[in-house]
Amino acid sequence: MAGSKTALFARKIPGGVLAIEDQSRTTGDRYYVDSGASTASDAAGSGDNPDRPFATLDFAIGQCTANNGDIIYVMPGHAETITADSGVDIDVAGVTVIGLGEGADRPTFTFTTAVTADFKLAAANTTVQNLLFVAGIDALTGPIEVGAADCKLIDIEYRDDAVNNYETTDVVTVLTAGHRLLIDGFKFISDGGAGGTQQESVINLVSADEVEIRNCHIVCDAAQGCIEDATASAQVNIHDNLLESTHANDVCITLQATTTGLIHRNFCKIATDSQVTWITATNDCGLFENYGVNADGETGKLIGTVST
Repeated sequence: MAGSKTALFARKIPGGVLAIEDQSRTTGDRYYVDSGASTASDAAGSGDNPDRPFATLDFAIGQCTANNGDIIYVMPGHAETITADSGVDIDVAGVTVIGLGEGADRPTFTFTTAVTADFKLAAANTTVQNLLFVAGIDALTGPIEVGAADCKLIDIEYRDDAVNNYETTDVVTVLTAGHRLLIDGFKFISDGGAGGTQQESVINLVSADEVEIRNCHIVCDAAQGCIEDATASAQVNIHDNLLESTHANDVCITLQATTTGLIHRNFCKIATDSQVTWITATNDCGLFENYGVNADGETGKLIGTVST
């Protein structure tokens, strides 16, 4: 079944508001997902109109055609619970998933039941935009996983649950095949020390080359910092991020000694006064205009050794 081609497209405009405009950059099919609609159904004849949407995102993905430029619109207020590995699996190449709505009205995906429960970008050239993800149990291990090349995560937010002591070990895991990933506008704000399992990092790269991470706001209590390159990656581009680690290890970005790339215009805060780490193992990287603060009320200092 082909979806409607007379849909609208959501985009961010200054001020963070989602505007709606005609989407004419693709001739692909359009599908709609809305768990709150009384007419929602994962069945033939549904999904091609917001008045008769699909009930679940994973079913909608299965209706798409690879590399056809298909778009799935997930409606405001949509909610799903992900309980297992590949609970949502974007396994069709070239698919774009766009969440509609603002704040708590954004489409929300809650991870429960198994620590391996995850939302996968498993096919190349896929995009996820404006979704809200929530931890429903403690010690989740990579609930957002990127395992294919040329993907995008845009304006998404992840929330741990300090009230119930739910802390996620690594929020976004980028596997070796996740080359050329773009993460833009990712938000994770944790008060830290919530009593759950110790967090390792928020964004974790595993030998993924040419990844760009920009415009993110991350506050975490993570042993390896906000961004970790667990296995050396090539030509990473990490820039224009606000990063704060409340962990005593006092590092916002952890790299490997053989990681290559450019680290620029990041603003970093660590927990311990007098410590000056912020970014570690930059042996093979170039640093430009990164600033670090190690105490409240102070102005950041330039991070790294100045070239001579």
